[in-house]
Amino acid sequence: MAVQRVSPTRRGWSARTRRQFFTGLAFISLWIVGFLAFTLYPMLASLYYSFTEHHIKQPSEWIGLLNYSNLLNDPLFWRSIYNTLYMVVIGVPLGLLVAFTCALVLNLKVPGQSIYRVIYFLPSIVPIVASTLLWLWILTPNGGLLNSLLEGIGIRGPAWTKDPLWAKPSLILLSLWGIGNTMVIYLAGLQDVPQHMLEAAELDGANWWQRLWAVTIPLVSPITLFNLIIGVIATFQYFAQAYVLSTGTTTSGEVPLGAPLQSTLFYSVYLYQQGFVYLKMGYASAQAWILFLIIMACTVALLRSSNQWTYYEGG
Repeated sequence: MAVQRVSPTRRGWSARTRRQFFTGLAFISLWIVGFLAFTLYPMLASLYYSFTEHHIKQPSEWIGLLNYSNLLNDPLFWRSIYNTLYMVVIGVPLGLLVAFTCALVLNLKVPGQSIYRVIYFLPSIVPIVASTLLWLWILTPNGGLLNSLLEGIGIRGPAWTKDPLWAKPSLILLSLWGIGNTMVIYLAGLQDVPQHMLEAAELDGANWWQRLWAVTIPLVSPITLFNLIIGVIATFQYFAQAYVLSTGTTTSGEVPLGAPLQSTLFYSVYLYQQGFVYLKMGYASAQAWILFLIIMACTVALLRSSNQWTYYEGG
């Protein structure tokens, strides 16, 4: 009776496969160490701290779900959610609309096209702090550039960043100045729209608006989905501009985050205040995990709803 020999590759990894595996691990070892030390460990630590009363200057004390229940009864927590949702619901769609409109204009075949594209894109590479300080000067209620221009045509401008009613619209106006990245992604999508489909629609008698609505917008809808998800995630973490807006100190030396009158107290700003101003790391960690769940839920909802309004040419 013949005995069937089992090759080494069937019994397990060959010596060559093991060598290639460990060589690959060696090449990505720095990334693995960085991921474990600077991503995974902080995530697990914050999850643990969210169930404790953890103060930097005091030992941790396990309190279970008390941080989460306190958040649900914290009016400033709900205020921060409202302010953030305001930016997400109004600022993100408006930013996509302006970016898409600019991309349409920059996609036209006109002389000096590349120069115009550079000019429109430049604001997006200006550092956030510098651009925010610039717009704080433009939006200064008394003597600011924008209000001075409005006065020239007989309109009295609002107080902008000093008025709780206009503070968030001011930040949305600032965000529209830096839509260059979104605009470039849209521009790439527009250049990928098949010209034969536009020409066929034109031969069928469709005007410019009908071609835009029936051909162009559906074909760039995957780009819209991508920009929408990225915009929602980034806006839920909105921080730097609001922090710069609140620069200054009170008589006690405390940074008045959320000024004026908590109108710019966004979720990340309130999280920073609890964690790094009041040093309540357990409370801030609970906020961070709630924010993670909110962003995850919004992302999943957008992806699931995208089947109703996203068109893929090959599908």
